[in-house]
Amino acid sequence: MRFLVVGGGITGSVAATALAQRGAEVDLAEIVPEWTGTGHGITLQGNALRAFKVIGVWDSVRERGFPFDRVRLSRADGSLIVEAATPRTGGPDLPATMGAMRSALQEILSAAVYAAGVRVRLGLTIADWSSDAAGVDVTFTDGSTGRYDLVIGADGIKSELRSRLGITTAPRPTGMSIWRILADRDPDMECSELFYEGPRYKAGYSPISATQCYAYLLDEDTPAAGPGDRPAGQVLRERSAGYGGRWASIRDQITDGTPVNYQRIESLLVPDPWYQDRVILIGDAVHACPPLIAQGAAMCAEDAIVLAEVLTAGEPVESALKEFMRRRLSRVTMVVENSMTLLDWEIHPDTPGADPAAIMAETLSALEVPA
Repeated sequence: MRFLVVGGGITGSVAATALAQRGAEVDLAEIVPEWTGTGHGITLQGNALRAFKVIGVWDSVRERGFPFDRVRLSRADGSLIVEAATPRTGGPDLPATMGAMRSALQEILSAAVYAAGVRVRLGLTIADWSSDAAGVDVTFTDGSTGRYDLVIGADGIKSELRSRLGITTAPRPTGMSIWRILADRDPDMECSELFYEGPRYKAGYSPISATQCYAYLLDEDTPAAGPGDRPAGQVLRERSAGYGGRWASIRDQITDGTPVNYQRIESLLVPDPWYQDRVILIGDAVHACPPLIAQGAAMCAEDAIVLAEVLTAGEPVESALKEFMRRRLSRVTMVVENSMTLLDWEIHPDTPGADPAAIMAETLSALEVPA
């Protein structure tokens, strides 16, 4: 079988590698001419690590990241609320959680794509396509063409393929934004720590290497929330004032010139089906949620592995896509909806009956069952 994967991020890289390793012929089209990851950090839960193990890159990810198995909840002044073990959603042989650099993860995944024999085409994407009962004919933006059994759209939350498939569901603002930086970490910053009861929704960090951490601040999403015309580092220092303990040591490192990633947080959940004829969308192109359970990368990687499994199981493509939706929709829906409930409780902490710890434990416990 021959497949085209559009998009070379986590979703597309894992999908292309998994399909090629199962004997399929795979092309990957990535619109950027230089295939690299962004610079800030990422938190990977165990079920994401399980997907990386399936395609044989777990050892490389482990070497480049920082594993840990608990989370520390603290008040804004740094005093401890509780420290708890994190469920091992990838199974007992994998860490519960790992922090890593997105750029390092992308390097590992890109190398795996090439090693699997995928034909990588950079600096282009799909210009047009037409499907028939046996396949799909594709014209690329450089004028070249190809015929495939299926096109797999993994072009992210800003997916162009989504609207071109006639899907009207689009990303929606959640009312929250996020500031991200990299910082040096002290030796006792050996697990994730979240800071509550402060001036913003929440601050936190995750260790990503022996010397660095990935730190973030969850903020409101208003026209005045972003850095505007001021240095982003200066604004983040002001916004994070009021957080003490280990976050204070992070803030002390922030200068006006510190690289800061600021983004609005959006949510997305496209209803069934995620495909039309011989084109299917997976990953952030059809589901995205606030990072309150840190399951974004895991859901994307799981999509890729499950799709590769069903497409290479010997069933017709149409049957494989129905099986993919059966295995994925309810699981992804649970993660998106529970993440949005947590976000609502972050914004409205006085909500009657709010129990973030319970919904977090319920979600991670359900995810211990393999996708």
